[in-house]
Amino acid sequence: MSMKIGIDIRPIGKKRTGDEAYFFGLVKNLAIIDKKNEYFLYTDCDPEQDFDLKKEIGRLELGKNFKVIFLKSPNRFCWNAWVLPLCLRRNPVDIFHTQYIAPFWLPKKVKLVLTIHDISFNFFPQFIKFSDLFFLRTLIPRSLKMARMIIAVSEFTRQEIEKFYKISAEKIAAVYNGADFERFNKRINTRRMEEIRRKYKLPEKFVLYIGTLQPRKNIPVAIEAMGTLRDKHKMSGIRMVVAGNRKAHNFDPKIDKTIKNLQLGSEVVFSGWIDEDDKPALFQLADCFVFPSLYEGFGIPIVDAMAAGTPVVCSDIPVFREIAGDAALFSDPRDSGEYAKMISKAIEDEEIKNNLIQKGLTQAKKFTWRGSAEKILRIYELIGE
Repeated sequence: MSMKIGIDIRPIGKKRTGDEAYFFGLVKNLAIIDKKNEYFLYTDCDPEQDFDLKKEIGRLELGKNFKVIFLKSPNRFCWNAWVLPLCLRRNPVDIFHTQYIAPFWLPKKVKLVLTIHDISFNFFPQFIKFSDLFFLRTLIPRSLKMARMIIAVSEFTRQEIEKFYKISAEKIAAVYNGADFERFNKRINTRRMEEIRRKYKLPEKFVLYIGTLQPRKNIPVAIEAMGTLRDKHKMSGIRMVVAGNRKAHNFDPKIDKTIKNLQLGSEVVFSGWIDEDDKPALFQLADCFVFPSLYEGFGIPIVDAMAAGTPVVCSDIPVFREIAGDAALFSDPRDSGEYAKMISKAIEDEEIKNNLIQKGLTQAKKFTWRGSAEKILRIYELIGE
């Protein structure tokens, strides 16, 4: 018997990196593998008026069993507290899948699936606005209790949720995020690569960071490493490209301060937001990808970089060890000197670089959105019985 499955797709079209990639990859692949169940995709933006959302929905290639539902609301609180619950009462579904915070007054017959990408706010509260922290600490425990099944995006995150919130292990499933290996691995012709270089004003040789520019991402340490590369390793020709939205929520002010203090204005290039279609070329143009985060739940850009054949240098934190295996160079996230040393190895030591590339290609193939969608569909079917 078929089910009615609702999915909260509000992150799609919002340029929110990880969680947007998650719901895009999930829905796109559910549309490929599931022709039986009915899907209702709820959003707070009008796809006929919002160009970015309309474009992304088109890329999903949805079948007839998928319907996008626009629910107008003055803000996200009202959407969660009133607008969506009212819709679900009038037009109930069997399963509703969202992230972090459950809708208020969710009908009892609707079974909740909750994805948690990370719980960093519990360990780095100083990086979160007080109002946001209040809602996260108040509403997430309630949401976890309501959920029929919790999806963690890594084994590390599954263990963190289990330990911190004292939740039964049977209620939490670790389902890895995916990546589009074929798209990032496909070789791009020289003409296209040069178009991307001009579009984003990219230097000839550069270290790449892509993602949000929040304090937890620890970008100043990577910038300090660029200063060390210039001064101690004599790599004056290398630049750092920081790809992300400087105007987005919770921008780290230490980024600009570090650049100014170390006089690295010409060494650090801000490319702005990168169009999804341009990301494979960006990764392939980079000499190295650096991910200096203090805490993550997964780390999709690491897998994208490995698929593109770009050496990875990342923080020595448990989840990156889990995701990257032996296909990356690891550094103490607080030690810019060590980061500089590892970046130098990844770029200048041909043996190390080629080893990283080959191991990275093998590692990246382990993470697919198709595999993730298949596991999540089995979760839907299990709790829907």
